[in-house]
Amino acid sequence: MALSDVGRVDEATPYTLHAQAARRALADSGLDRSVIDGLASTGLGTLAPVEVADHLGLRPQWVDSTSVGGSTWEVMAAHAADAIAAGHANAVLLVYGSTARADIKAGRRTSDLSFGARGPLQFEVPYGHTLIAKYAMAARRHMHEYGTTQEQLAQIAVQARANAASNPEAMYRSPITVDEVLSGPVIADPFTKLHCCIRSDGGCAVLLAAEDLVPDLAVPPVRVLGTGTALSHAAMSEWEDFTVSPAAVSGRAAFQQAGVAPEDIDLAQLYDAFTYMTLVTLEDLGFCAKGEGGAFVEGGRLLRDGELPVNTDGGGLSACHPGMRGLFLLVEAVRQLRGEAGEGRQVRRADGSLPELAVASGTGGWFCSSGTVVLARD
Repeated sequence: MALSDVGRVDEATPYTLHAQAARRALADSGLDRSVIDGLASTGLGTLAPVEVADHLGLRPQWVDSTSVGGSTWEVMAAHAADAIAAGHANAVLLVYGSTARADIKAGRRTSDLSFGARGPLQFEVPYGHTLIAKYAMAARRHMHEYGTTQEQLAQIAVQARANAASNPEAMYRSPITVDEVLSGPVIADPFTKLHCCIRSDGGCAVLLAAEDLVPDLAVPPVRVLGTGTALSHAAMSEWEDFTVSPAAVSGRAAFQQAGVAPEDIDLAQLYDAFTYMTLVTLEDLGFCAKGEGGAFVEGGRLLRDGELPVNTDGGGLSACHPGMRGLFLLVEAVRQLRGEAGEGRQVRRADGSLPELAVASGTGGWFCSSGTVVLARD
């Protein structure tokens, strides 16, 4: 354990104090920094602890950003202990730094620092690099490396809309074609308007219950078989490979814990703010090999009655996207596993039975983070 400089540190930034405390604690422990595979941090930046991890040069596979007031760090410590006991992490770094006093003295607001020139994005923000441009860059790199086409990406939007057609809650249900996707206004090359998610209102909730409460449930339980989390980068310049998302780490962990393989999965709910997200997540979860995502999404494979139903409610591309869609993925997976999706929308296996296994995988930032959950019908 260790403190950073405390009291008056007018010349320091919050990132400076995070790094200083981390170095001192690591020195105190006598361990090498390479053993750190977990991070707990909150309260700094828009994507904390992603930005903290990036600033410290860490690529953790376990992360906690719980924020519950004064007891936050004790809660994080409990989470970290549980994670280590369960084998999710070997060494978790809990790290914090704040220049609240100096900020007030200098007349700065903390929000001014989130994406400003003092943080890990200092080399990108001044050039106006937008979020969608970051996704577009990644898509273009995949196209360059593997020959993926705009038409193949458009297939994802078309199939999402087809799935939405049977969902009465979806915002957009009218069929679209590949030509319509391609001929739309360009938002950020190679993305046209229909390559991008919609904007909607909406909310949802998921209740997780302990095993001993299962007999009291009024509905069939859906079990969490495995989970995985991973962080990558905050600054695009620190992303090692634009064609590999952190789902490659979170998915592998989730499948391993669940004791199943991608080929066992009956349906997938994947974060789809842009069509490329779906494609690269399918690859990184292991549903197809790296570079084969373009061919994989052709032929209606992602439709409700396809070989691998994906985003069966229409996804963020057609159903809903209130700003953060990750919880909606779990709701749709549970509906399908329980057989509650409704007439014309319910996924069934080849023998007519209900699906047994589903995967939900959410992506945050601009491929900065990933969480993957494997679910099973009881």
